Amino acid sequence: MSYDGKILARVREIIAGRKSANEAEHAQRRAEIYARIPAVAETEAEITRLMTAVASDALRKGADAGAAVQAARSRCELLLEKRAQLLRDGGYAADYIDERYDCPSCRDTGYMLGKPCNCLKTLYKAETVRELSSMLNLNGQCFEKFDLSYYERAAEHESGASPYQTMRTILELCQDYADSFGAAASTVSNLLFRGETGLGKTFLSASIAKVVSEKGFSVVYDTTVSVMEAFELQKFGRGSDNADEVASRVRRYMDCDLLILDDLGTEMTTNFTHSALYALLNGRLLNGGKTIVTTNLTEDELRRRYSPQVVSRLEGEYLNLRFAGRDIRTLKRERGVK
Repeated sequence: MSYDGKILARVREIIAGRKSANEAEHAQRRAEIYARIPAVAETEAEITRLMTAVASDALRKGADAGAAVQAARSRCELLLEKRAQLLRDGGYAADYIDERYDCPSCRDTGYMLGKPCNCLKTLYKAETVRELSSMLNLNGQCFEKFDLSYYERAAEHESGASPYQTMRTILELCQDYADSFGAAASTVSNLLFRGETGLGKTFLSASIAKVVSEKGFSVVYDTTVSVMEAFELQKFGRGSDNADEVASRVRRYMDCDLLILDDLGTEMTTNFTHSALYALLNGRLLNGGKTIVTTNLTEDELRRRYSPQVVSRLEGEYLNLRFAGRDIRTLKRERGVK
């Protein structure tokens, strides 16, 4: 699993904040006890002296220090029990001045043996969903709320299938795509959503993003205009004042597990954007990243607008899904639905 650097940095900051808060609270409890029960401080000082002496002795005697170490361990256990009794006698729990952690497994470091702890993974998932929610309506837009009743059941003359049948099939394909994301058995890597405005392309993109992000995969959603802007800023140095941030954006687009590239065809048409778009699509294919592209352009418009290299990637490496029906926003107004 790959991690989005920006989100991972925020997660580490949150974990570090928790660790700092626990350390401050621990220091406060110790200061309270030392003031009220001075014997506890004296006992802990004796434990420290004992362990320091044992360590020094072990370094000096090497393998011959076994007996001394065992004796010190027994003495230390007695001192710890003395400390616990002093706390109980003072009306406190025996572990009142022990260190406490939000995650005892990693002791609030986020890592165990150099690998991400479950607490970091859980927090990363939550932060990924939170970031996506700022751009997509992940609560309102989910598979369970995709309403097929807005699609007519009468067959279209061109395809022979009704918009309802077409969209039911697309819904099922999208659900399967999200559910199997990351599985070795998954056969579809990339999706191309084509169709006019208001047919559910963004809705189903958000539905997929919700499921995939909740699995812990890194998901980035952005418009083609914004993505091309980042590539342009990086290429021509127009974002020199925040070059690191721009470079981080571009890396996120290239390296995330799932990129949702919205509204292809709304960006400026230049030689550079054609080159950048090809670099993005081809680069993600080469590194195994999965991509969903949405566009209002028809197949002929795609071919006229983009280079053969870009079109060949979209037609050969993506499952093309043509959305059908009427603009749902218009239908809602007609039905008086808010």
